[in-house]
Amino acid sequence: MQCVIVGAGAIGGTIGAYLARAGHDVVFVDTVTEHVQAIQRDGLQIEGREEFRVRVPAVTPGDLGTVFAGAGPEVVMLAVKAMHTAEALEPVVPLLGTESYVVSLQNGLNERVIAARIGAAKTVGAFLNFGSDYLGPGRVLYGGPGALYLGELDGRITPRLDRLGTALREAFLPNTTLTDNIWGYLWGKLAWAAVLFATATVDETVGTTLAAPENEALLANLAGEVIRVAEAEGVRCEGFDGFEPGPMRFATPRDWAGIRRCFDAFVARGRTSLKTKTGIWRDLAVRHRRTEVDYQLTPAVEAGRAHGLPLPLTERLIGIVYDLEAGRRPMAPGNLEELRRLNETAYPDRATRST
Repeated sequence: MQCVIVGAGAIGGTIGAYLARAGHDVVFVDTVTEHVQAIQRDGLQIEGREEFRVRVPAVTPGDLGTVFAGAGPEVVMLAVKAMHTAEALEPVVPLLGTESYVVSLQNGLNERVIAARIGAAKTVGAFLNFGSDYLGPGRVLYGGPGALYLGELDGRITPRLDRLGTALREAFLPNTTLTDNIWGYLWGKLAWAAVLFATATVDETVGTTLAAPENEALLANLAGEVIRVAEAEGVRCEGFDGFEPGPMRFATPRDWAGIRRCFDAFVARGRTSLKTKTGIWRDLAVRHRRTEVDYQLTPAVEAGRAHGLPLPLTERLIGIVYDLEAGRRPMAPGNLEELRRLNETAYPDRATRST
């Protein structure tokens, strides 16, 4: 399989390295010149769960046209931050052949952005949930396996989807799965993203925050707000890696046992991962850069407004993240306390386990 990986960081670097090790034709594209030069010079080093090095072509976006002549690549995997989707697509579009397609290895609903630019027929959706981190030029940490689902936007299981799934299953994650409901996984991940954004407002591991009983109702209701909007959109949210959308729904009575089971599954999974904090936390605490909150949580709020559904917890969480990005508030326990107080006001019948 001939594959261009646009964004050779945590996600793209990991998947591309495994594909290259398995013998696939991989080209890395990245905007960080030092990273590209390190890969050109020494190859890409994978560390953590496994340690190996691959030597493959790497270029900056401006030089991508020099790599391909004639027929375009079979598949382009877009693994950039959501806010860079449109920009990252531009050098790729002229190279796409009649059979080429683009896969979004991103957070959010970026398949919409890609399809608007190149057409739904050339766009494939992907849901992924595994731990990895960009460590520095030429180095990526693979923290451990997780879920990987692939799906056509219209729900068909096509030959190209089967080829892609087979390649990733054999080279990287044996549990790579094809789905006829990729939108269900993408919206399900948005619901879980609301939980993870909340955990990133404090300087604790994800497991510590999920395990705390006082956070249970707040975190469940954050997920519930997003799931309610997805259902209004006609999407059935799917579960993954222990996350079960069903218990998070605003049902009566609330399935508190299912909610606790879900959180406990992630706490247990976190104990076996080398990555104990999220990329969101890293963006805020280490890299001091913008998060993807406007491309994950904000679309849910906007869709909710269109359906007349308020998302008070999600809206407040977005505001807290903005403050953290701008340095207007510290990453401290008070952030979760503020959200818990709002939860008691907004959802008095769903504010504690006892209700």
